[in-house]
Amino acid sequence: MIRSIMTTDIDALCKINSEELGYDYPREQSLTQLRKILNDSNHYLLALYEDETTKKILGYVHAEVYEEIYAEPTLNVLALAVVRDNQNSGIGTQLMSWLENTALSKGYKSIRLNSGMSRKNAHEFYEHINYVHTKNQKKFIKKLK
Repeated sequence: MIRSIMTTDIDALCKINSEELGYDYPREQSLTQLRKILNDSNHYLLALYEDETTKKILGYVHAEVYEEIYAEPTLNVLALAVVRDNQNSGIGTQLMSWLENTALSKGYKSIRLNSGMSRKNAHEFYEHINYVHTKNQKKFIKKLK
């Protein structure tokens, strides 16, 4: 079942972020960020997939409103992750369908996302659900003091 994310989900989200996405961000800092994001429902959309029987969180999607001066506002997927043992079971598709339906209900006409070049299985998944690869990019980060 898909439901809204709550702060009490932080431990499961941190585990998914670490094991499936490779982000080992500290729990307390993750919780601070989650609280901030949950208080900005006009800018962020979050949902998770919870097994109805076990109540175990098996995946989640996180998107933001993405606005620029050269295109209509869209949604930008920041994270889509499904627990490895539950991949290829339709959970990712359900989460993305939820996001697409939510986007349409809010008037957005597109969803964009970036996926690391090495994530071939993810690319196949996105193409399977009718997302189109449009360009290759490099990511640059500068740490500020």
